[in-house]
Amino acid sequence: MSGHGTPIPMTSSPCGPLSGVAEVPGDKSISHRSLILGAMAVGETKITGLLEGEDVLDTAKAMRALGAEVIDHGNGSWSVHGVGVGGFAEPENVIDCGNSGTGVRLLMGAVATCPISVTFTGDASLNGRPMARVTDPLALFGTQAVGRKGGRLPMTIVGADEPVPVRYEVPMPSAQVKSAVLLAGLNAPGQTVVIEKEATRDHSERMLAGFGAEITTEQTADGRVITLTGQPELKPQVIAVPRDPSSAAFPVCAALLAPGSDVLVPGIGLNPTRAGLFTTLREMGADLTYENERLEGGEPVADLRARYSPSMVGVVVPPERAASMIDEYPVLSAIAANATGITMMAGVKELRVKESDRIDAMARGLRANGVEVDEGADWWSVTGMGIGNVPGGGACESFLDHRIAMSFMVLGMGAQNPVSVDDGGPIATSFPIFEPLMTQLGAKVSRD
Repeated sequence: MSGHGTPIPMTSSPCGPLSGVAEVPGDKSISHRSLILGAMAVGETKITGLLEGEDVLDTAKAMRALGAEVIDHGNGSWSVHGVGVGGFAEPENVIDCGNSGTGVRLLMGAVATCPISVTFTGDASLNGRPMARVTDPLALFGTQAVGRKGGRLPMTIVGADEPVPVRYEVPMPSAQVKSAVLLAGLNAPGQTVVIEKEATRDHSERMLAGFGAEITTEQTADGRVITLTGQPELKPQVIAVPRDPSSAAFPVCAALLAPGSDVLVPGIGLNPTRAGLFTTLREMGADLTYENERLEGGEPVADLRARYSPSMVGVVVPPERAASMIDEYPVLSAIAANATGITMMAGVKELRVKESDRIDAMARGLRANGVEVDEGADWWSVTGMGIGNVPGGGACESFLDHRIAMSFMVLGMGAQNPVSVDDGGPIATSFPIFEPLMTQLGAKVSRD
């Protein structure tokens, strides 16, 4: 599947029990950061379990274009020979980040304090997304950004010749913005400080420390204060990428909806800044358990077992939990449609500026399948119909958004009639084995 080519209409039909082991791909956030930090280290970083979806492969291409040697050894095993902090070379051509907002925003940070100019572009979806939330703080380092109206791609980043350290308070919860500033701070002298009022996923902080950067995190009355000392020599690492909780969400949620299901999803990263969906599902009454809990590479990991859960109820999802599950609200809304009562989701305005306006996209599709949805600028609610009572039969737009497409595929597995999307191609950006994996478990997903 390709998020950049001919549309691939897909349909998901009601199915019987889902059973078996769902070996989901590696974590996308950690995969991006493994390649970027490996390229900024001195020496060879070895990576296993890398997600080989289009988003991450585009980041690998970008690292090569910036001068790092990136080698694919097969089966998720990669190596990166880094050029050191500040060592990126000016690329010969435009860097195409495809559909990846994470990739382009982290890359902008990584090159922002290098004395080079880099032009970034992407597919139609990415080129429509605002970048000012990243370029504004990067400008504090002395970086210039020249793009289309509204701060959109294609955009050229002119790196600061003499960068200065920055103290920046992130105005909204965003791991991408925080990470971009920290990556830029690596090649700035002195200490760069990022303050976030609400904690977001902390993979960047954990991995920077692992690569040998001097970085501290302190909880204060103002929020989390992250202090990074610039111009370190990063040390190459051996990284085993845990499996992606955002990808695990789809077989887990499908198992909750399909009668008789029992699915095991092994080796899932349960970093507390990422596990909000699973907490919410358990509050709704989902039969979801953690098995074999352990630590791998400094990250908490467990095997998730999900079973059919016919008695789930609507809940109010606390706004402060949003950052830990921001990518999972679309599939949560498919579960909410099958619960009893109303599920309220607030503090989620970030969903308006993802690969699509995810609130609008899910609201349209759910309504097309007989589900009542209410929404505002920063909230939305889904009125559940009880398990198995969603009529289905609707045709939905994916808006070039992989998570929207997969969420409607999950909805169809528990609906009374098939649910279709106009384009499932973007699924390849994050979960290239989605179709065969779900089919193996017993789902009925087809290309039209």
